[in-house]
Amino acid sequence: MRYETPDPLHPALLPGLIAAEDGLARLDERAARHAVAEGFRERGQFFDAAAALWVAGELVHVEDLVLHDSHMDARAPSHELTIAHAVLRARRRLDLAEPGWALSLSGLNALRGEQGAVPANGGRSEAPDHPPDREEAGEAAVDGEDNPLANEFAELDAAMARSQQLLDFHAGSLAEAASPLSAERMAPERTAEPTGQLGLLFDEDWDEAARLDAWRGVLAAADQLPACLGAAVLFDAWERIEPLRRQHWLGSLLVGAYLRCRGKVASHVLGFNTGLKTIRHERRRSKDRSARLNAFLEAMAVTADLGLKELDRLSLSRTQMEMRIKDRRSNSNLPGLIDLVLSRPIVSTAMIARHLGVTPRGALNLVRELGVREITGRGRYRGWGVI
Repeated sequence: MRYETPDPLHPALLPGLIAAEDGLARLDERAARHAVAEGFRERGQFFDAAAALWVAGELVHVEDLVLHDSHMDARAPSHELTIAHAVLRARRRLDLAEPGWALSLSGLNALRGEQGAVPANGGRSEAPDHPPDREEAGEAAVDGEDNPLANEFAELDAAMARSQQLLDFHAGSLAEAASPLSAERMAPERTAEPTGQLGLLFDEDWDEAARLDAWRGVLAAADQLPACLGAAVLFDAWERIEPLRRQHWLGSLLVGAYLRCRGKVASHVLGFNTGLKTIRHERRRSKDRSARLNAFLEAMAVTADLGLKELDRLSLSRTQMEMRIKDRRSNSNLPGLIDLVLSRPIVSTAMIARHLGVTPRGALNLVRELGVREITGRGRYRGWGVI
């Protein structure tokens, strides 16, 4: 599982490398100082999570992801939506962590669920619109805080374990009653049941730890290259080595973490998937490594261009909405609604009511006064946002 790093002065890579380096430098400079930088970062989390599923060949609507994140689903969440929410949570974790945490062994183990390590906070505090989930509750318990939600989950796990033991006991009793000889043959199989069950779900020859070590071995070589080319090399190595079986989408998130660690895009975790989904599959999966690296570099340049356009769009929308509330009273809820609309791709009546502490009818009145555009086209579960 060795991976040879390319020559950074290769003539075929220079144009794409220059475009990516220049575009990301411009994006980072504007995103770090812009008035809507916080909303740009929050919206980018949702767009990149949906784009990660697009790259994997699945379609997840951004509005469904926003509603699911706020526990306001219009319907039962699909399997793809659940994966997209896992991508969203991983991105938020990377955004709150120190720049180099995700590339460390402890960070990778935490991101793939092997240990409950808590990333060091870089000075920002997360304030999601939903109660803490099981993983976050477990982290709070590690910190020594009294967390009743974690206790409830622990009791639920214990009850499920007792139920499984009881089912196994009755299954064994029925087998022994049916045939002593067959029960005798099945006894060694029951002792090896955990391994057999894992074999049905996972490939036992797939050594994730060894593959992760092989991928992390490319880090030292990538550090000797320009930041964008190093990130492209790491992503290409991730695609070739395939370290994880269930979380292959993590590689695209580590591109943003690496660029942040190198200081190329320090203002936020780059939404690499938003640009990668514009690249044709044939180029991303080409047999020629130079073609693949050029495709990844172009994806970074496209991501930077889309980010700059998003900042312009949010800035213009903020100016227009602030003009509408110019003569409003000082205790009006409209400024809070502006911040909420700019921080989410879509907002619903229930989200506005909960965030601002008003009634659903009051939320509708605020939306009408602000003139936010309705973007779902539905009679129920409507949503408003900036396009």
